[in-house]
Amino acid sequence: MRFIFKLLAGAVGFYSILIFIRIIISWFSDSVRGRLTDFLYRITDPYLDWWKSKLNLRIGFLDLSVIFAIVFISFVQRILYTLSVSERMTLGIILSEILLSLWSIFSFIAVFFIIIIALRAIAYLTNRDIYSPFWGAIDSISQPVMYKMNRLFFGNKIGSYMKGIVFSVLLLLGTLIGGRFLIIFLAGFFYKLPL
Repeated sequence: MRFIFKLLAGAVGFYSILIFIRIIISWFSDSVRGRLTDFLYRITDPYLDWWKSKLNLRIGFLDLSVIFAIVFISFVQRILYTLSVSERMTLGIILSEILLSLWSIFSFIAVFFIIIIALRAIAYLTNRDIYSPFWGAIDSISQPVMYKMNRLFFGNKIGSYMKGIVFSVLLLLGTLIGGRFLIIFLAGFFYKLPL
């Protein structure tokens, strides 16, 4: 039975990789089209479209319903892997796996924003052509996040643009580091619950 669960966990993991590839390809619009991408769309779009139709969390050109699709598939993979290792399932283990799945998605998003904000800092420091479509997309993603984080701590006294960039990156890094320890502690606590 463990082998079957491990095989299923591997299949779900492979499918989640295909979903990530599909998401990344969608950023390049129709410039990357062919038989392979069409096949990829046919096997991933029904799953992603189901989440889009149920949640409809579109903000600008970002579709956040995809995050929930990834969280769910990550959760299923973790449950199958846990069953392949222990062959038992408790409410505590399920709560632990839910927590770890949500944290993995949060940390992915946080690292994504750190990279986007760091790119923006490099462009700012090197005086790149900030009016190109690429930097426009970077700005449309980074500005709302930086604005909210800076407003949260500085209120109306937001300083220089570079200060806002540095603070945003430090806040995201601090949240990742501190949150990781907290999540590992809570997941271990839930995992041991005999529910």
